[in-house]
Amino acid sequence: MFDLYTFPTPNGRKASIALEEFAAPYEVHTVNITKDEQFAPEFLKISPNNKIPALVDRDTGRSLMESGAMLIYLADKYDRFWGDDRYVTLEWLMLQMGGVGPMLGQAHHFLHFNSGKAPYAEQRYAAEAQRLYRVLDQRLTAREFLAGSYSIADIATWPWISRYEWQGIDWAGYPNLKRWYKTIAARPAVQAGYDVPLVLNPIPLPD
Repeated sequence: MFDLYTFPTPNGRKASIALEEFAAPYEVHTVNITKDEQFAPEFLKISPNNKIPALVDRDTGRSLMESGAMLIYLADKYDRFWGDDRYVTLEWLMLQMGGVGPMLGQAHHFLHFNSGKAPYAEQRYAAEAQRLYRVLDQRLTAREFLAGSYSIADIATWPWISRYEWQGIDWAGYPNLKRWYKTIAARPAVQAGYDVPLVLNPIPLPD
């Protein structure tokens, strides 16, 4: 049994989708980041960086912060979703952690929440979002998933792409990524994990 401390953001959904994919039993604890609940002393004990999600494995007593670490932990614990090659999977997982997540997060900040306030930043992060989409689209030209077969790299990346509307993306230029996105969106575990800990909106689907 796991305890998942989370909120419906791309990083939070990475953890809940992973737990659903691994069919791991878990109890959800909502940490409402719009009310600064991530700064509560009890939460900081398991997530010193005051970020969601956080995960506690009741079997071992181990607590984990950082969603990428959680995905690696679960993949090791259950020996699943390592794609066709462990290190290739880790490559694309690290791209999500170091590139896709941070850069698309900045795109959300400037393009969605603060549109019109910082033209240079909007141009910079819109261009970087498009560059990352091109990288992912090219990767998926000759393979179904990022590491060949479905893996934690896909689980990590998909929730960030699910906010494509906030990133101003025109899907016409990314047919392979669009196919990948819709394939993953149809997975029952993804649909279940998307709505944890609460329903904010239906999964966006490109035409």
